[in-house]
Amino acid sequence: MKQSYIAELMGTFILVAIGSMAAFTSGGNLVIVALGFGFALLIALYSVGHISGGHFNPAVSLAMRLGGSLSTSDMIGYWIAQVIGAVLASLAVLAMAGSDAVANTMNTYAATGPAFGAEVILTGAFVLVIMVVAGQGLGHARIVISLALIAVHVAGVPISGASVNPARSLGPALVAGDLGGMWLYIVAPLVGAVVAWLATKVARTDSVDA
Repeated sequence: MKQSYIAELMGTFILVAIGSMAAFTSGGNLVIVALGFGFALLIALYSVGHISGGHFNPAVSLAMRLGGSLSTSDMIGYWIAQVIGAVLASLAVLAMAGSDAVANTMNTYAATGPAFGAEVILTGAFVLVIMVVAGQGLGHARIVISLALIAVHVAGVPISGASVNPARSLGPALVAGDLGGMWLYIVAPLVGAVVAWLATKVARTDSVDA
């Protein structure tokens, strides 16, 4: 397995394991969940992000493939590694806290339409930030990206559970054996990634005079 694939597996494991435990131990407290996933991403980015580019999310990998910075074979390799990392994270949650904890860390939604729209919009915004700061090579990119994920959770948890990451949703769902409604958490974030990529074709990301 490529070193970059191992990094994606490890980073996704960190993201899902820490974020999921924050969700479970806090009883689903919105602020703690948002901070848990945001800081987990920050840890993952600083730990192994320099090896693989720090995607830890199939939607991000799709956008990078569309943008030309990732090959199709590597995108598929990243996807597989990300899902494995998420499953291992949920297995760790299972071992530490039991099956109820895993079930409580699954993404859920009440209404399909609003949830689908939220996942598309939030993923699009999140991936757009990643593509812009990565493209500009900003030194504070890791912090900006992690703050963006916190904002996404604050905005989206009440509507869709704020997945914005198919691997993050698949991990606990596979371990819990409950794939009901999982199509939304796969399709909507990938659509959002395409929207973000299209936005980079329209938006002017170069510096301009105020």
